[in-house]
Amino acid sequence: MAVAGHGDPSAVPLLECLFSLRDLPRLRLLIDEYAHRAGLAEPRRGEFVVAVDAVATNAIEHGGGGGTLILRRVDGRLECQIRDCGPGFTDEVIPAHAPHIGDRTAGHGLWLASLVTDHFTVSAGSIGSIVALAMRLPH
Repeated sequence: MAVAGHGDPSAVPLLECLFSLRDLPRLRLLIDEYAHRAGLAEPRRGEFVVAVDAVATNAIEHGGGGGTLILRRVDGRLECQIRDCGPGFTDEVIPAHAPHIGDRTAGHGLWLASLVTDHFTVSAGSIGSIVALAMRLPH
């Protein structure tokens, strides 16, 4: 996993990295650390880490085995953007209500991520999908 963190947090990512399955444990720790530094308190910080993990896991399972994560502080929010190289999808695949536990195709992780974050969007990239999720930071 290649990691970069630079300068002005409003203009430059706090964290930018490629990830795959073997990187998930370290990625969760990094997201927690950066969220803590940005001022996101528990339980919201834990919810953010779970949401990012769910989207990253989805990128690994359905989006080509991994992706690119960009974490930044923007307009009073901590925003994470995850890009994958899969076939692409839209937010229409995310159930509006809690999916059935036994249904492996129900979109549990994406549903949970959309539920616990303050902002959640899915858009098409030139290849694959881009999922953006964010949490408001305290003033």
